[in-house]
Amino acid sequence: MDTNFTFHPIGIIHSCFSEKFGIPRQPGLAPAARATLEMLPPYDRDEAFRGLSDFSHLWIVFVFHAIDGNQWQPTVRPPRLGGNTRIGVFASRSGFRPNPIGMSCVTLKGIRRERGKMLLDLSGIDLLDRTPVLDIKPYLPYADSIPDANGGYANEPPRPSVSIEFSIRGQNACTEAESTYPGFTELVIQVLCADPRPAYLENRSDRTAFGLRLYDRNIRWSVHEGAIVVDSIDKVSAGSDTHRAGQPS
Repeated sequence: MDTNFTFHPIGIIHSCFSEKFGIPRQPGLAPAARATLEMLPPYDRDEAFRGLSDFSHLWIVFVFHAIDGNQWQPTVRPPRLGGNTRIGVFASRSGFRPNPIGMSCVTLKGIRRERGKMLLDLSGIDLLDRTPVLDIKPYLPYADSIPDANGGYANEPPRPSVSIEFSIRGQNACTEAESTYPGFTELVIQVLCADPRPAYLENRSDRTAFGLRLYDRNIRWSVHEGAIVVDSIDKVSAGSDTHRAGQPS
């Protein structure tokens, strides 16, 4: 039996997440997180999408393209367990897998053709910009939702662990960004509510500064007395690197 397979991307994700740090650890945790899936020829034919608009949610099968495929690990440390407990990789959704393939259940907001391109508008995503997509499947509530399923160590959704505050500068910058990216303020709040800091730093409440990128905005934030404070939001030029993602400074 031939066990070698070759897969070709059918589309590319254009996402609000321009770097890995800050991406929600599961889909649906940040409903304001949006992306566009650009279909690639020859998979962009209109008839291939006939009937898809009747579905509210989709499964996106994708490649963890920013992870070295040779870096798979037999055990991983899930953030939900504090980042110290190791479990088997197959008991996780870590991207460090033998085959770096992931799947996300996302909301389908619309299907459109623009400048000859077939585009799917998505929300509630946890996908890095430029993610290659291998397949799309409709979400079927009767088959895909199992109310009495056991979710192991992640049986309940994560609860927001911190409150979010804005400096005057940060709030003004958010308001400005809304003109280009509607819902930007809500997106910032939803991403930061999940506290994207490494697990070993989550109990620290100091003024250590962190940075993350959403779209073309560099967000600087810190933690003070249990609250995340958005200190500043600056527009960055294409190709610039104004901070190391997630690194305290």
